[in-house]
Amino acid sequence: MIIPLAHRANQTQEYYFSVKLAEVRALMAAGHDVINIGIGNPDLMPSANTLTALSQSAQQPNAHGYQPYKGTPGLRQAITRFYKHTYGVSLDADTEILPLIGSKEGITHLSMTFLNDGDGVLVPELGYPAYRAVSQMVGAKVLEYPLLEHHGWQPDWEAMADLVTPSTKIVWMNYPHMPTGAPATQALFERAVRFAHDHRVLLCHDNPYSLILNKKPPISLLSVDGAKEVAVELNSLSKSHNMAGWRIGWMAGTKAYVDAVLTIKSNVDSGQFRPLMDAAAEALTNSDDWHRDRNAVYEGRLEAVYALLDALGCTYATDQEGLFIWANLPDSVESAETLVDNLLRQKHVFIAPGFIFGPKGNRYVRVSLCVPKERIWEAVRRISE
Repeated sequence: MIIPLAHRANQTQEYYFSVKLAEVRALMAAGHDVINIGIGNPDLMPSANTLTALSQSAQQPNAHGYQPYKGTPGLRQAITRFYKHTYGVSLDADTEILPLIGSKEGITHLSMTFLNDGDGVLVPELGYPAYRAVSQMVGAKVLEYPLLEHHGWQPDWEAMADLVTPSTKIVWMNYPHMPTGAPATQALFERAVRFAHDHRVLLCHDNPYSLILNKKPPISLLSVDGAKEVAVELNSLSKSHNMAGWRIGWMAGTKAYVDAVLTIKSNVDSGQFRPLMDAAAEALTNSDDWHRDRNAVYEGRLEAVYALLDALGCTYATDQEGLFIWANLPDSVESAETLVDNLLRQKHVFIAPGFIFGPKGNRYVRVSLCVPKERIWEAVRRISE
């Protein structure tokens, strides 16, 4: 006998990459050399000082017990210094920072904290799938707002306003944008904060890509006057510090929002491993030169990625930021799903289909920069054959 599933389990599908990577592993187990350029899994190492801090902390007798629900003071202080140096934003380490097990955890905790059944959630029509999935899991109503491709994938503010009802509680945003690579701008963030004030909604900004191939100094939504009254920001070390598997992230916002989310979080987990937090605090001291060197590696892979997309007949913008390149399919290709499946099964090259980020993405694909350029050039050779 199988116990019936809860409604949320029936209405939520398994994460696309979870399913597709199982197919990739099966092909590899059968002896095929699969080149995976579909996911944003950094292949570079954390800084040497980060690894040293991890080892040293793990040797301490007091490092292996339960840790504070709000993380260690040292990690919160490191985050505040990082925000001041990187974004020019001042935060209170005691009241305005909540460490998370990766920022993905924050999406769930924010949704559980602020959404009741039937409440409206505005999500971009192209975006991180977790915004939709988690909203649906908590019983909220997902309302997709348009992005204007010919205006830098900016939100259609008028269309967004038309979607707002008295039950709308949260707006999800993410710039630099994933998957399109559209950069953040101060004007965009100012308009978003004004929208949140005007419509009395919580603006949740997801900001993991601001240091990756950024063309201008990185910015935070919290740099906008009045942002803390209506907004929170998620951030993490996954992409910017090559620490995806470490699951270190945080939420930044005013004390009232942090305390509210902590109420939920403290009933779900018991704090992170102390050496991970100590090492994360050290990682946040990485120099500007370290970040430039990391970006130089990604820049060195762009030529190969562009060649791959050219071989597929795709078109793309060259001013994208973040770990991916987003590209439009040629008319001769039936759909992104068909192309991706054919490439994987015939050429043993995996790229991401755009539809997983929203229905509008069916004519797009996304290619990751998290693979050595030699492997990307090998993928180009296979496709060109």
